[in-house]
Amino acid sequence: MLLSSRLDASASRNAIRTILLVLLVLLTMVSVRVLTLMFMRAHLNDPAWFQTGSYAKFDRQARDILEGRQRLFLIDDPARTDLAQYPPAFPAFVAAIYGVTGERSAYAVQTIQWAIDLVLSLVLIVGITVTAFGWRAGIVAGFLVALSPLLAMYAAYPSADTPGMWFVLAANWLLLLAAKRNNLWLALGAGAVLGIACWIRVNPLYLAVGWAIVLLLVTKAGWRRRVAMGAAVVFATALVIAPLIVRNYLTFPDFTPTGGTIGVNLWEGLGETELGRQHGFLFGDDKMIEHERVKMGWPANVYFDSQWPDGIRRDKERTRESMDFIKQHPVWYAGVMGGRMWGMLKVAGDPVPYCGISGINVTSRRCLPPAWQGGVVAFGANVLGMLQSVARYLFLPLAAFGIWVAARKDWVVTTVLFVTMIYYLVPGTAAHTEIRYVLPMHALLTVFAAATLDRLLQMVRTK
Repeated sequence: MLLSSRLDASASRNAIRTILLVLLVLLTMVSVRVLTLMFMRAHLNDPAWFQTGSYAKFDRQARDILEGRQRLFLIDDPARTDLAQYPPAFPAFVAAIYGVTGERSAYAVQTIQWAIDLVLSLVLIVGITVTAFGWRAGIVAGFLVALSPLLAMYAAYPSADTPGMWFVLAANWLLLLAAKRNNLWLALGAGAVLGIACWIRVNPLYLAVGWAIVLLLVTKAGWRRRVAMGAAVVFATALVIAPLIVRNYLTFPDFTPTGGTIGVNLWEGLGETELGRQHGFLFGDDKMIEHERVKMGWPANVYFDSQWPDGIRRDKERTRESMDFIKQHPVWYAGVMGGRMWGMLKVAGDPVPYCGISGINVTSRRCLPPAWQGGVVAFGANVLGMLQSVARYLFLPLAAFGIWVAARKDWVVTTVLFVTMIYYLVPGTAAHTEIRYVLPMHALLTVFAAATLDRLLQMVRTK
């Protein structure tokens, strides 16, 4: 009886401790996210902090959808190659927010996206961590998500990158469960959700192939089951994205499965480098557009864009020109890609040029109005900023060690998560890329960083 009472008391203490930790995670995350939102809200009109030009395209499409000038999915005019530049889901999302809120501005999209991400990013990253390494690692991952400057910034950044991340992470969670349980239906679900992600961002289009190979090689099942699960992922992804591919095939004389943006990123990526600039490549949409305007003899007073007129054919020409140059300098370009990879991983210190911003450490001066610069709120903001700074510098070493810890514990789980990170890090840097494009990779690095801290906590408790 006495032993039973002691066990009940211990369980109660553990439950109370867990609840308090969860509440602390939520309080930390809400505080960091609100402060970051305040900062980004004040900088949405600043091109140094927010890509106003890219958002203007989504804004224009959303308004056209609401006013009946553009369909949600179909493209009636084969000359409108600019409508294939981005998948249709995010413009539709923006249009829905405009319609529901009655406010047609980036601020409305920012607010709704921020609120959704506040829940989804935490649930998805913690869920993957718990599935892979247990509840204690999941709570640690919650703290890392809460403090992450990168995830906080792009939660308040109205673009397709964060919504795309939600679906890639959800698909990866399903894939992890499929690998652990040898479940064909979960593999189908992973492929289908990944296909939905491609309706938002084209970046994960070929990730299904990597996932299929992983299931084929590492799943603890017979060969038939492995093949079936791998095929299920590819089939489901292909089935979900098929309408986009069929639409583009039927609409445009020059077929494009991806919307016709690969050439832009390759061409402008070469413009990031000194050697590329010496051979006529330029970085920046405005510079590339002006270069092509002159090359095509297009009048200066007539509308001209990277994707219109004849955007698909022009993008294929950019791709051909870029690839010819890369083939002439393969070793040099491998070094360029290596530099980009470091830029995609570097979250502390000054960012690598052309790679985008990895977030801010919240401070009272940066995030709060002048009237709030003193007192408890300002002090709390500065403390959170200091914790974020520490987390930034420890993040990569913790994640790197976590991959080793995870591989020793469960190499199947590690491989399933690792292939997604490699996909974004290596093929994803073949052209111009920015750190916001690789948010799923950083979310999974957070999982591995949590595995390291969980291991350290376990060692301390054991001693």
